[in-house]
Amino acid sequence: MKSKGGLYQAKSVADAVALRLAHPEAQIIAGGSDVLVQMREGKRAGAELISIQTLDEIRGVSMDGDGTLRIGSLTSFSHITRDPLIQKYINVLGEAVDQVGGPQIRNIGTIGGNTCNGVTSADSASTLHAWDAIVELTGPNGVRRQPIHDFYIRAGRVDIREGEIQTAILIPRESYENCFGHYIKYAMRNAMDIATLGTSVNVRLSADGKTVERARVAFGVAGPVPLRAARAEALAAGQPVSMDLAERFARAVKEDISPRDSWRAAKDFRLHIAVESAKRAFIESVKLAGGDL
Repeated sequence: MKSKGGLYQAKSVADAVALRLAHPEAQIIAGGSDVLVQMREGKRAGAELISIQTLDEIRGVSMDGDGTLRIGSLTSFSHITRDPLIQKYINVLGEAVDQVGGPQIRNIGTIGGNTCNGVTSADSASTLHAWDAIVELTGPNGVRRQPIHDFYIRAGRVDIREGEIQTAILIPRESYENCFGHYIKYAMRNAMDIATLGTSVNVRLSADGKTVERARVAFGVAGPVPLRAARAEALAAGQPVSMDLAERFARAVKEDISPRDSWRAAKDFRLHIAVESAKRAFIESVKLAGGDL
């Protein structure tokens, strides 16, 4: 269905795929919190739009039969923060997206839009990377799934192929079971600002809470795309919980990140923030998991 001004209204996921194939240059729009701003700035002047806003089939949070958490791509930030499944199994994601913009933006902005724009500073990005999220895309050849770290190609570019739309973000059971995490957003203002650095850590401890079975840490704005710090993760695995481990874990993140100088912050300052944030987020995650530092 088409209305005035080059706006096509998709009636289903299949219809959205067909519209994408028929109008490959058209921009997908859901909440519009990013696209409409870009249009107002003249960056997408004259662009055709495909609206998927009414597709309730890809809105909401549910659990698949194998325990995978399924977050529909049209799920708003405020919905994610309040959702019982998110609060129970991956509360840190709700906390992270609750730091996006103001209440109005959180009510209309969607997890799909936040990831599809490919921006490393997106508040959901580092947490989804830290929890090994999988991106589900639906296109002319059916459903395709890929790890989120492969979905991000470079700054502002993600792996959405001809005719595809993103339909869900998936968190496998193995990624969240018995894991506890914390997200720290460092920004120049306390609210309604883009992250200077986003840090997301989560840990799984042994049954007695004395040993780190697994630790994961991911950053936004520490490189052109969100990234994990694999050396820090390897260092912490199997180690006794201690403040010394928190210090060594945090220092190790510098080996895997490559922040840049910008008007928001110098590279050295971002590295300093990364180490301090990783330490604080690790300590908080251990405490949430029942560990004693």
